[in-house]
Parts: sequence; structure tokens; C-alpha cells
Amino acid sequence: MTTIYKLAKAQKDEDSDDHEEKETLKNRQRVLALSSRGVNYRQRHLLNDLRALLPHFKKDSKLDQKCKLGIINELAELNNCNNCIFFEVRKRQDLYMWTSKIPNGPSIKFHVLNIHTMDELKMTGNCLKGSRPILSFDKTFDSEPHWTLIKEVFIHIFGVPKSARRIKPFVDHVISFTIADNRIWFRNFQIIEKDPMEPNKKPDDKDLSLVEIGPRFVLNVIRIFEGSFSGATIYANPEFVSPNQVRRNFRMAKAARHQARVVAKEEKRRKVANSDLPDDPLTLSDFSDISNFSD
Repeated sequence: MTTIYKLAKAQKDEDSDDHEEKETLKNRQRVLALSSRGVNYRQRHLLNDLRALLPHFKKDSKLDQKCKLGIINELAELNNCNNCIFFEVRKRQDLYMWTSKIPNGPSIKFHVLNIHTMDELKMTGNCLKGSRPILSFDKTFDSEPHWTLIKEVFIHIFGVPKSARRIKPFVDHVISFTIADNRIWFRNFQIIEKDPMEPNKKPDDKDLSLVEIGPRFVLNVIRIFEGSFSGATIYANPEFVSPNQVRRNFRMAKAARHQARVVAKEEKRRKVANSDLPDDPLTLSDFSDISNFSD
């Protein structure tokens, strides 16, 4: 009897250890998505499109611009989230996207460009709401350390875990991340499978096609911080130029063109005023003499 009890207890302990190991290996990625006040309609629709595509996103109210970004860590912990996407708007036109691992980091700051939402594009593709996506990364992500870190953060944020509560048991769209011109290009495609004519025909790669759904946007890396919304700078993009500097350069170039036109007009006026034209040999008196001679 004692031997049977010991065997049962050992089996129970083994089962509990297996259960704990499965729990530790279980993917529990939840993402808090929120924005600051001052977003326009296009930026707001972009965030709503991401929430609709990814069922493990949790939305929160807009964050006041006067608050420090460190408060987002507390909001994420209250919502039981270990990832965060924050849309920060400056001057009601410049959009910055923060991606962070809560609570210890790292966090990445991007400048968002060329935003096109799903309603704006009116693509022909469509996917099931709540389905899991396939993440496709360019091979350039494995070339340098900062791209590898960004890839890992994107896997945690955009990769929908199997344990998410609102997912559907389907995989019918692909999220593509491509690096071109030192920027990350985000695209979303639907997987369309053609029905085979023969019932026993095996699916082939030729029977699959991709149709873009949207949204689409471009991310320009600014900085990578060691902590969550704080900490030392791990990587800084040396090629990044702030939108304020771009607008300033445009205004200075426009002012330089205007100044060049003003200088050219003044030079022409001075040249005309200083020029002495020679007397015209054909005067009115000569014409009068010719007329008298004819009479």
C-alpha cells in the first residue's frame, strides 16, 4: 500500500512539473495600444486598424501630453500587458511610434511616414477578424545588431500568441516588414487559396496568391533606449533628420529663391539706369527732310 502511494505521489509530482513547464513555455504576449491627444483622423484610423488586425491588443484612453511617458508602464501593468505601442503626436502633424517591452525595456522610437489606412486604400483583399498573421521579415534584419533587436521586439508585439482570448483558429494574412532606404516598410497581405478542381489534388504553391489589405506605413528608426521609455541610448540613427529641420530647410530654400529674384530685379534696374544709349541716326528731322524733298 505504501509503495502504491509513493508511486501515485511521484506521478502527481511529475504531472505538476510538466504542467508548470508548459505554463512557463506558454506565450503570453499582450500589447497595450494608446495614443496621445492631438491625433488627426488618419493617425487615429491607423491605430484602430492595428487593433482590428491583432486580437491581443488592448486599447486605453488617450494620454495627456503633459504627462511623462513613464506613466505608460503603470498603465500597462494595470492592464496586465507586457508590451506597448504608443502613438505620440507633435504639432498635430508629426507622428512618432514608441514600441516598448514592459517594464524593463528596451524601447524603440520611430518616425511614422506615408500613412495609408484600410478605408483610404480601398483594397480588394479581406481577412477574418481575429485571425493570426504570418510575420515575414527581410533578410536585412539579420545583418546588424540593432535590426535584430527591432525584429525581436516586432515578433513579441505583432506575433499573435495561440493563447490569445479573441483569436480565430485561422492563418489567412501575412504582415511583411521590409528594409529599404534605411527604413522599415509595413505591408499587410491576404492569403488567397484557389479551390482545386480535383477533390484529391494536393495544394500547390501556384494555388496561393497574396492580395494587399492595408494598412501601410513606413517607420524611420530614431533611437533605441535601454529601458522602457527611458534609459541610456543603445542606438541612434545618424541619418535621421527631424521634421522641424526638414520644414526649416524648405523655408530657407524658398526664402533663398525669393532673395535671388529680388537681387536679380535690382541688378537689372541698376543696369538699365546706368546704361547710356547712343543717339539714333534716324530721327524725326531726317524723315521731315525726306518728305520735303518728295514734294
